[in-house]
Amino acid sequence: MTDSLSPADRAAAAPDDRRARRNVAVLVAAQAVLGSQVVMVFVVGGLAGQMLTPVPCLATLPISMIVLGAALAAPALAGFMARHGRRAGFFLGAGGGLAGSALAAWGLAAGSFGLFLGGSFLTGLYMAAQGFYRFAAADTASEAFRPKAISWVMAGGLISAVLGPQLVKATTGLFAVPFLGTYLVALAINLAGMALYLLLDLPRPVGRREAAVRGPSWGALLARPPVLVAVVCGMVSYALMNLVMTSTPLAIVGCGFSAGDAADVISAHVLAMFVPSFFTGHLIARWGAERVVLAGLVILAGAGATGLSGVELGHFFVGLILLGLGWNFGFIGATAMLTAAAGRPEERHRAQGMNDALVMGGVTVASLASGGLMNCVGGSAVEGWQAVNLAMAPFLVLAGGALIWLWLRPRDA
Repeated sequence: MTDSLSPADRAAAAPDDRRARRNVAVLVAAQAVLGSQVVMVFVVGGLAGQMLTPVPCLATLPISMIVLGAALAAPALAGFMARHGRRAGFFLGAGGGLAGSALAAWGLAAGSFGLFLGGSFLTGLYMAAQGFYRFAAADTASEAFRPKAISWVMAGGLISAVLGPQLVKATTGLFAVPFLGTYLVALAINLAGMALYLLLDLPRPVGRREAAVRGPSWGALLARPPVLVAVVCGMVSYALMNLVMTSTPLAIVGCGFSAGDAADVISAHVLAMFVPSFFTGHLIARWGAERVVLAGLVILAGAGATGLSGVELGHFFVGLILLGLGWNFGFIGATAMLTAAAGRPEERHRAQGMNDALVMGGVTVASLASGGLMNCVGGSAVEGWQAVNLAMAPFLVLAGGALIWLWLRPRDA
């Protein structure tokens, strides 16, 4: 039908995504600037925890506290945004990052593992808010532009992938207390980055009467196979990425390399997480979200195989690059599946909050298990690193099986 239209008529009928493109640009900048703090704390969190805790198995507990804070904050933050708007929620998240950085810096200065954990937990509020950037990008986008909007916002992490590790390298030795300068810089990033939120042009929150509609329960949402499989694939992609990334600095230093080497490997990893975002949306539009997710799971399996093949610096670089690429395809594809399966206004915030709570819950368990596997399985860093990579296998089988089950179901089911 549209083939018979003139070019002018087709242009008139096409959705106007100028507002959406402006919001995407602002969210890309926020992802780049404020998001660099997440990269920073993930690089140094385990090393600082190892320095502060008397129990080596709990070295990665600070990172677990970040993602636990994000998991607990996500549903409440989704409801807050439904009542007060996305922008208010983003300001609240940056406030959590500000308070968390300050408390973590205090904990480092005082040598208090408890204060450091408290600061890490508050930082999770920012991490939860950042997770909603991709949904905010979709709010004003047309159906055709939506996968690209999500993908481009995720691409903002490209700058944070470079900026975060370089800030770690520049600030680690600024003070007598290691890593104190890193957290003070993270504090400043939250203060400066808040100004970006003023540039967003997002839909106003609905009225109180409409906001009071809670939408379907979590059980009702998860009873829908496309929603369930999207959540499972998102959980597995993010949790396995976090499982391996969290223990990477410990493994690299434990195998005789430097903290600077660890920062470089993490930088390459985070670049691999976000560079593909420039074309992931196009791949989803052409091949479908499910196929992109499956490709991500296969690449994650390749990352695990690389980690098992050796512990030279090259193995770490290749394995972590594959890990980032697999996460990108798996997580962005799962996000696109979720937005398509739960797209009605009355269920959108509910599904997004549920998804991020479950995903971050899985990441919390993975990050805590990462330190236990790395430091408490076997008698060396090499054996611990092998245990971390072997642990990926059953969860990859779970997510791959869920995708196959979804494909085999009758369409009208």
